[in-house]
Amino acid sequence: MSLRNIAIIAHVDHGKTTLVDQLLAQSGMFRANEATVERAMDSNDQERERGITILAKCTSVMWHGKAGDTRINIIDTPGHADFGGEVERILGMVDCCVLLVDAEEGVMPQTKFVLGKALKMGLRPIVVLNKVDRPHADPDKVLNDAFDLFAAMGATDDQLDFPHLYASGKQGWAIVDMKDEHVDLAPLYDLIVQHVPPPEAEARAGEPGAVLAVLIESDPFLGRLLTGRVDAGRLTPGMTVHALSRDGKEIEKGRITKILAFRGLKRQPIDVAEAGDIVAIAGLSKATVADTICAPEVLIPLPAQPIDPPTISITVSVNNSPLAGREGDKVQSRVIRDRLLKEAESNVAIKFSETADKDAYEVAGRGELQLGVLIENMRREGFEVSISRPRVVYQKGEKGERLEPIEEVVIDVDDEYSGVVIEKLSSRKAELRDMGPSGAGKTRITLVAPSRSLIGYQGEFLTDTRGSGVLNRIFSHYEPHRGAIEGRSNGVLVSNSDGETVAFALWNLEDRGTMFVGSGEKCYQGMIIGENSRPDDMDVNPMKAKQLTNIRSAGKDEAVRLTPPRKLTLEQAIAYIDDDELVEVTPKSIRLRKEVLNPSFRKKRMREDA
Repeated sequence: MSLRNIAIIAHVDHGKTTLVDQLLAQSGMFRANEATVERAMDSNDQERERGITILAKCTSVMWHGKAGDTRINIIDTPGHADFGGEVERILGMVDCCVLLVDAEEGVMPQTKFVLGKALKMGLRPIVVLNKVDRPHADPDKVLNDAFDLFAAMGATDDQLDFPHLYASGKQGWAIVDMKDEHVDLAPLYDLIVQHVPPPEAEARAGEPGAVLAVLIESDPFLGRLLTGRVDAGRLTPGMTVHALSRDGKEIEKGRITKILAFRGLKRQPIDVAEAGDIVAIAGLSKATVADTICAPEVLIPLPAQPIDPPTISITVSVNNSPLAGREGDKVQSRVIRDRLLKEAESNVAIKFSETADKDAYEVAGRGELQLGVLIENMRREGFEVSISRPRVVYQKGEKGERLEPIEEVVIDVDDEYSGVVIEKLSSRKAELRDMGPSGAGKTRITLVAPSRSLIGYQGEFLTDTRGSGVLNRIFSHYEPHRGAIEGRSNGVLVSNSDGETVAFALWNLEDRGTMFVGSGEKCYQGMIIGENSRPDDMDVNPMKAKQLTNIRSAGKDEAVRLTPPRKLTLEQAIAYIDDDELVEVTPKSIRLRKEVLNPSFRKKRMREDA
């Protein structure tokens, strides 16, 4: 039986996980009467809720083709740029990748990112033009665009000579020519077997066993599980091994207690892990991502892929509001620190550092979505934390100048909204690179913008485009600082007392701006309850009740009809706040508040700053 290792890479929502569903189904992994779920590889709660892949995951299928039986290990990767660290790590485990490109949307920023990583590692991709059954699909144009992208990314002649297929992942068929009959995914299976080379590690089967840990997870019964490809030799349960860090230092010695292989959606214990296979190893307690687990006689670690640096950071601190500790049970700084350290250990794209304040920690990542997913996981685990406004991570140039991260932004909007989008982004120091029709009454705009100009812009963008626009962004490079960028144009309404909000008070405050809270909600002094219609902040009293008298007059008994409050999601709240504001995150609530709660102290500090 031969072996093939592949990764499926693409831009977000181009159909990777749906295609894996069909690959699993058509390989005979499920019984005829077995219940299956859509997007089976998206097993994480947040992945199902958001409709995106967050973590890279392994599976394997058996293909009984013309060349005999072949086991194909498949790795499903995230498509969002914020989770690009997952893609960078796993490409070292595979010998080829399947690049999916939407036949309607075409080449997008993340397509360029993942393809660049694959070409740099010397992989020869297979291009699959997915969703060719969509009404506005133009597979021939997209194929030409993909070839141009390969050439622009510096692909070699072998890489430029890539095979391609047309497919519909949702309907489960792939074809070599657009005139072919739509049957199943057999052409894709056969192409993988023919085009993908068997693992080079098979030639090193007689050497001492070694595996580079690429993914890490925790199992309640087995403890720490480290996933990687066996680079050489064989590994067996009970075997004595040691773990080496990137620089060759020994981290720990131990025994392999169990080896798990990926078989369909399940992991099964095996007696021997052969060279080239992708397995999960249990038994070590200190080894982590990028460490080499090997036989005691191996003293040189396997090379690990460098990870791109983070571009955005937030400060995570203890929740010290008057309502702290009422909804969550993990509120101490020590517990928060341990949780963030654990995340930084398993996710190499996140960097953790301690600040001068003993109760606050700085967490840096690729983008607001990645950091938002981390905080959302923490609140579901029972944590209460305060989050600062995201800040970009600057670097120093060769001449000592300050460099800031620049992102490439690709926007698809209805033709009528293109003007307002360009106007808003131009005022945020963005530069227009390309603009043209993308079909179906839409315009595609390509810009280059500083990362800090895009913080907080997503909500404004959706409002300007009436919810029809799609914004994709990816880190491009560092450039000298572009100067000050205008921030939020509206101030906020700040509560000046503690208690529960009253409908009568909120009704009178609606003329002042948009409310973030409804009637009967707990609130405290310094908490932000709404957005002011003017640029400055305003202290208000949301607890002011109607004065009851025994005198009746016209207009006194008007019915109180409140406009539904604008409830911010976690990502929206983090992007909305200003530098002197915080997001209070608890298992049940998301509140905004001023960093300094007392109004008199805030006014005093404003006078001192002025």
